[in-house]
This record gives sequence, C-alpha cells and structure tokens, in this order.
Amino acid sequence: MMEFDVEQILIEGAKSYGLKLELFHVEQFKNYCSLLLDYNKRVNLTAITDEFDIYTKHFLDSLSVYKTNLLNGNEKIIDVGTGAGFPAIPLKIIFPDLKVTLLDSLKKRILFLEYLVESLNLKNVDFVHGRAEDIGHIDIYREKYDLVFSRAVASLNILLEYMSPFAKINGYLIALKGNKAEDEINISKNSFNKLNLLYYNNIDIDIPFTDIKHNIIIMKKLNKLDKKYPRKPNIIKSKPL
Repeated sequence: MMEFDVEQILIEGAKSYGLKLELFHVEQFKNYCSLLLDYNKRVNLTAITDEFDIYTKHFLDSLSVYKTNLLNGNEKIIDVGTGAGFPAIPLKIIFPDLKVTLLDSLKKRILFLEYLVESLNLKNVDFVHGRAEDIGHIDIYREKYDLVFSRAVASLNILLEYMSPFAKINGYLIALKGNKAEDEINISKNSFNKLNLLYYNNIDIDIPFTDIKHNIIIMKKLNKLDKKYPRKPNIIKSKPL
C-alpha cells in the first residue's frame, strides 16, 4: 500500500473546494475509513479497498458537492442509493447540523450505516431501507428535502425519476456523475420537463491528488410532482422519460 499523508490529502483537498477542515474532522475520516475497511471484509460495501482511493475517490469526491454553493450546513438532505454513505456522511462530518436521511435498498448497507453513525457519534441521521421508487410515494418523505443527492450509476434520465419525488418545491437535485455529463443532460431534457425540473448547472470537478475528472449536475424542482411518478422500476428502466 502506498505511503501518503492523510492529513494533507484531506485538508488540502478540501481547501481546493473552499472548505476548511480541522484536525478533528481528519480523525473522523480516519475512523470512517477504518470502520469501512474492517466491515467490508465481512460485507461487500465497496470495491474500493485501497486507503488512498477511499480518501480521494470516496471522501474528496463526496466533499466536492460543496462547489455547488447550495450547502450552508443546516439543510434537510436525502442521499438516494447512499451505499456506504457517500456523499452524505462526509458532508455530515463537516456540517454536523445537516438533517440527513440515508436511503438504500440493501439492508446490509443500512446496518453498516447505523453502526457507522453510532461509532462516529453523528446526530440527526435517519435510515430508510427501501427502494426509491416505493419510498418516494410515502408522504413523510415525498417533497420534504432541500437537497437530494445521488451518486448512483444509473443514467441521468433514469436517476432523476428516482430523485425528484424527494425534493421540495424550489429544492435541488444534485447528481454526482462521470465526465460525460453533457451527453446525459442532452438525453434527459424530456425528463426535466415531465418531472418539473429546471436544468440549473453542470460543474466540472477535478478530484485532488488524482487525474480523475467528474461532473456535478444540478436541477431545480419548480412545481409539485405528478403523483404517477416515480413509476414501477421495470417501467422506469424500459421506458425512461
């Protein structure tokens, strides 16, 4: 395993986004990394198991959403398809007043997240085990969030139907994507219209200490969503908007 300075990676990396990290943040991320790697030996949570890659491809990638200028630190957010907690848990570490909901369809991930949040002593975090297309129809979650995040691998025109039910009117959908975002935006224009979304911005991201380039696509929710959305998963995938 390569030698590297965790403190430098995190503090300098976050600084490039305009974020100031303190040493206690660094300790939290070290604990997060250790807990993730240990748990991952028993339960497959991430294919990324090199520590340097966890700090860059997971932690710094998650913190890059600060560049949207939409995060003040007291918002109500939901992470759709959160997996091992990205991007919501790194954001929660930096912004402890965020009200966070972690949504994932796999119980094993939710169990890890409950263990992680307790171990890191994070407060105001809710866990939801279920599929986005089902949870999105439940009143206590529907159109209740200021910011809706997802780092899922689905194409944007599919992903938006999973995300849009959770955003309140004038809230934002924030999708962390690869470097071919323009293509996905172009094929998603009908989705924007059907889901009452306004394309807001596409931010180019260079992940510090790597040669990886990502994009953050932002949409604004303009009006209430038609109750027929989200549709059933087989329809969403076979007939994307």
